[in-house]
Amino acid sequence: MIMENESRRLLPLVIFLFTIQLRVSSAFGICEHTFFDGYKLYNFSLASPLPSFPHGVLSEDGFYKVAVNGTVLWFQLCGGMIFNHDPPRCVECSGCGGPSRCGMECSALVAIRAGGYHVCTTIGQVSSTDVSILDKLNPFKGVILRMSSSGKEHNCSLSVSMLCDSTGAQGPDLMEKLGTCEYATTLRHPSACATITSIHGKGFGWFGNLLIVVICLFGAYMLAGTVYRHFFLGVHGIEAIPNLDFWVSLPHRTQVPSY
Repeated sequence: MIMENESRRLLPLVIFLFTIQLRVSSAFGICEHTFFDGYKLYNFSLASPLPSFPHGVLSEDGFYKVAVNGTVLWFQLCGGMIFNHDPPRCVECSGCGGPSRCGMECSALVAIRAGGYHVCTTIGQVSSTDVSILDKLNPFKGVILRMSSSGKEHNCSLSVSMLCDSTGAQGPDLMEKLGTCEYATTLRHPSACATITSIHGKGFGWFGNLLIVVICLFGAYMLAGTVYRHFFLGVHGIEAIPNLDFWVSLPHRTQVPSY
């Protein structure tokens, strides 16, 4: 009986830890991004552990929170939100767990205070997460993580600009509303810094490129000369090659004379 009661008490904890494990595992696939600029391959692994950030860019609290002028934004990067404390208290909370589990079934939620209570709107789902490069001319700058959600009235989204900062994490502090249901925020984090996983050779260099141009011009000269001599001068066979005598004698001209 004692063992049975103990098992019942531990069951919620086991389920909770298992949920965390599933969400962390799924984060690795969502938050992998590579960018190839022609010479270098930049790799972003936002959920990979770092010495000071064992879960990468994922908030250890289970969520990020920004409050500006009566509007509150909750979100998690690369996974769904988990609330051990301070959960959202919203009306309905449709699409994100409902009133009893509000915030637990989406990756971004915004609450606007109206009439003395908060009206919540789901603006991001884990399945709709997309990572792209922030500045293609400067891949080290960071990435943009965008998540979206399709609602009954309109589509919503959240764009998080993640700036590379090897010194530590900062933010998010500000929130910007870009459209009817489109929001944006910014944070700085070491996980947003790219690592070069492969460096390819930079072609042939200027000399190799010059050599290719010379060879192409030589081939065009030979082709045009041969066509001209064949069709306009009536020269046939190997004799149609322009300056044939010169090309035949060239090997003898390059020989070093012996004394």
